[in-house]
Amino acid sequence: MAKRKKNPDNKATLPQTPKNMKSDGIDVEYSEELADLQDREAVARSEAAEKRAKNKKL
Repeated sequence: MAKRKKNPDNKATLPQTPKNMKSDGIDVEYSEELADLQDREAVARSEAAEKRAKNKKL
């Protein structure tokens, strides 16, 4: 493996996350009674992803 050369002229920085996209870190409990169609679809996608991840580990 070749080592990357350090370039002192390369002063590129990563973009910062806009304040409106940052979360407050508070978890909200999921309620089936208050869930709409989008919430139910998100739960189904999450469960499908969990199954795929578990199958990969085996």
